[in-house]
Amino acid sequence: MKDYGTLSQAINKLKLEEGYEYDFNLLDDKIEIKSEKETYQIHEFKVDKVLRFEGASNPDDNAILYAITTENNKKGVLVDGYGISSGQVSKEMMDKLDLKSRRPTD
Repeated sequence: MKDYGTLSQAINKLKLEEGYEYDFNLLDDKIEIKSEKETYQIHEFKVDKVLRFEGASNPDDNAILYAITTENNKKGVLVDGYGISSGQVSKEMMDKLDLKSRRPTD
């Protein structure tokens, strides 16, 4: 398993070393690349990696980092506060981003 360090280090490594150049935003039932004015429905992207970060002293520092590839091969990252279920997203999106899926977590 690769050591990605802190959340900011992991974002930099994914972007600079692994080609995840875009920043995704999470919407109710899709994700978006705001800078490109593009949105992707749940079936139009896959989650390649899930990285969990836990704050040493403050639970507010907890985060999950997703490495995502869209069906048109745009690679980017999505950062979410701990637990997709804490936000206002659809059940389908929660299922797509669920940590219990069969993908490996780093």
